[in-house]
Amino acid sequence: MNRLIVVSNRLPFALDSTGEDLWTVTPAVGGLVSAIEPVLRERGGTWIGWPGTAGEIPAEPLAKATRHAGYKVVPVALSETERDEFYYGYSNQVIWPLFHDLQNFCNFDPTYWQAYKQVNDRYADAIARCAQPDDFIWVHDYHLMYVAQALREQGVSRKLSELTFFLHIPFPPYDIFSKLPQQQRLLRALLHFDLIGFQTRRDVRNFIQCVRRLMLEAKVVPRRNLQLVRFEKREIRVGHFPIGIDFDSFENGARSDTVAQRSQQLRATFPGCQLILGSDRLDYSKGIPERLRAFRTALERHPELRGRVVLIQVVVPSRVLIPRYHEFKDRIDRLVGDINGRFSTSTWLPVQYHFRSLDRDDLLAHYRGCDIAFVTPLKDGMNLVAKEYCACRIDNDGVLILSQFAGAAEQLKPGAVLVNPYDVEQLGDAILMAFRMRQAERIARMKRMRRVVREENVFWWVDSFLKAGATMAAKSARVLGHRSARIAR
Repeated sequence: MNRLIVVSNRLPFALDSTGEDLWTVTPAVGGLVSAIEPVLRERGGTWIGWPGTAGEIPAEPLAKATRHAGYKVVPVALSETERDEFYYGYSNQVIWPLFHDLQNFCNFDPTYWQAYKQVNDRYADAIARCAQPDDFIWVHDYHLMYVAQALREQGVSRKLSELTFFLHIPFPPYDIFSKLPQQQRLLRALLHFDLIGFQTRRDVRNFIQCVRRLMLEAKVVPRRNLQLVRFEKREIRVGHFPIGIDFDSFENGARSDTVAQRSQQLRATFPGCQLILGSDRLDYSKGIPERLRAFRTALERHPELRGRVVLIQVVVPSRVLIPRYHEFKDRIDRLVGDINGRFSTSTWLPVQYHFRSLDRDDLLAHYRGCDIAFVTPLKDGMNLVAKEYCACRIDNDGVLILSQFAGAAEQLKPGAVLVNPYDVEQLGDAILMAFRMRQAERIARMKRMRRVVREENVFWWVDSFLKAGATMAAKSARVLGHRSARIAR
């Protein structure tokens, strides 16, 4: 594999201004950073992305933040208008809701598409400035689906070894995707990559269906592993590569003395109760109101749960500048108040609600200390909370209630209690089922899930994707070599 260039909307840290010439550097969290940064640290390379601050990027704090990274960082600057129209606009008011089957939340403002293309051109310029012959370019997620077309229009792609893309969120079916005003333009842009990776087989099927329906000049050749799309005299491979977690890191963290003590303290706070954990970023795709209504339904229909279960719901603030997210938080607040107002007693509060992020040790303590994980997004690319919970169940106990529309369901269905997040009565019954489940069944289910999460971890994910790209690059090189030899003869 040649030099790796990772391109994502955000760098693995954020710069925040705290005053004139004063800056703070906050490490980023999430699946992408935990997956990619160890690879770049080990082998070197370049990470291209936005540092999170609008306007001019200060050189000194940026240099300080990356001094010991082990790889080069190339920042992309965005103005406030570009941030608002590209990030908060097209990315998060068009693509994000549409790709999560929530088209009623979309704002199809035509100016957003122009900003999206403009910023993708900016990222392509950054790649062009630092790319060398035979570099392997790995572009990530829905913010940057236009980058490959921008590079090909600049002629840069001819000197690159491989131009690849991975989508971390779901890809919608045709009847949803076709509502996008730029449907054909976006598909055409994606088909300028050499390898396109998705989280699940369902996402691959949806993408291929859209290509067949909307790109009539493209030809799809079914294959056992990677699908092949022939388009404009090029061959594009399409496959599923489910992202994993650093299993050993979570398991070892859960075994630490600090986490063990915090876990015991958590359980001691609610004696005689089974603890149910919901941990989500503030987003309407996570199904938090539906989960709360289901918990309320369970308490109404099954009196044996009252005083014997506690739902700990952690909501991490996110996208606070988008008005719809403020409205969404208000809905959650009202539901929590309603449940606690109706069912609480002098010794029992059914919902413990935290609107903040937990530090790592606290999060691991909640994973280790809670008997049930309630992971019920309306739709999710993967949802790593489900996998993190399994990794931290070092006693092989615990129940995972998991949405059938989470990408993780494809791997964890042998052990999880799968549910339809829109069916609040089924969700309520799943709570009762988990509450009553015998220990032997809980252990058998959790062992099956932990085995999958351990084997198909984040390093397996990175390796499988890079190997697919490297194999393609080698085949292309052999084809070019054969052609050159024929020309020479």
